[in-house]
Amino acid sequence: MRRGSIFQLVGFGLIFGAIAAAVALLVPWLPTSAGEEADRIDFVFWFTTVICVAIFAVVAAVILYAVLKFRVQPDDDSDGPPTHGHTGLEIVWTAIPAVLVTAISIVSAVVLAKNGNAGSKPLEVKVTARQFAWTFEYPGGHVEPVLRVPEGRHTRLLITAADVLHSFWVPQLSQKQDAVPGQINKLVITPNRTGTFPVICTELCGLGHAVMRSAVVIMPAAQFDAWLKKQGAAAPAGGGCGGGGTTEAGAKLFAAQGCTACHTFKPAKATGKVGPDLDKLADEAKRAGKPLNDFIHESIADPNAYIETGFQPNVMPNFGQTLKPSEIDALVRYLAQGSK
Repeated sequence: MRRGSIFQLVGFGLIFGAIAAAVALLVPWLPTSAGEEADRIDFVFWFTTVICVAIFAVVAAVILYAVLKFRVQPDDDSDGPPTHGHTGLEIVWTAIPAVLVTAISIVSAVVLAKNGNAGSKPLEVKVTARQFAWTFEYPGGHVEPVLRVPEGRHTRLLITAADVLHSFWVPQLSQKQDAVPGQINKLVITPNRTGTFPVICTELCGLGHAVMRSAVVIMPAAQFDAWLKKQGAAAPAGGGCGGGGTTEAGAKLFAAQGCTACHTFKPAKATGKVGPDLDKLADEAKRAGKPLNDFIHESIADPNAYIETGFQPNVMPNFGQTLKPSEIDALVRYLAQGSK
């Protein structure tokens, strides 16, 4: 190949490389990370992207050069000269991709191993998905509808589902993990900046899938420790948030069980549209021909016993199988008082 041809080929490579690099770097493809694991995943992404951009630039340059340099001239119907090939070139274009793929595999394996390491004393939070909400249980039994984690500390999430398949994802933490009934899947996160970020279900799980949202609040470590200690001191004697007989216990259960995602209820500032309006429970109880408290109890423990007009059966989870009788009673008192 003549020197001028080499310069042409290099020029084409630089042009295509610049275009591909601009598309890769100037478009904000990824959210700003908020965890060490996300930083490592981003590194793998860009490590692979750089390799792909380089390969694209070389291939595109060779193709364009070949099209321009060796195109058939007008009125030339002759056959091209027979070409045997180039053994050395074939070895090179086989060896280089093998090396690059091996490098990507090694980097990915290292990142995967590091991202699964929770250290010796991680904070463990039980994450439960249900149609159509998330609940987060901390050591000591305290349950929250929002995930709160400390900055700079390993947190191991123990993820499961109460009904159907769901999937836990926080874009700023990059990782995604399925929530499977009867199975606990683990996910390690190590937040490295404070803030509030969305928790999203990415597994189609029913009518309310689109509104199955929560949040993760990353707090300074000292502030988180103070918050967790306060929650433990404020928990009812029975543990968790549902053992008491006050409307406050019912309010905490209403939020923790994800009822706000599906129902409208003014005392809880809930605006969900998946299920019936709970501000109208008294009217619904009359249509069902039952006393208010009995109607609410039945709707929680056996949600298919009465279906309000305009809504479908088999959408609301059967909390009679997951909640204690005392917890159901607390919810009944809270809903009955709030709907009057």
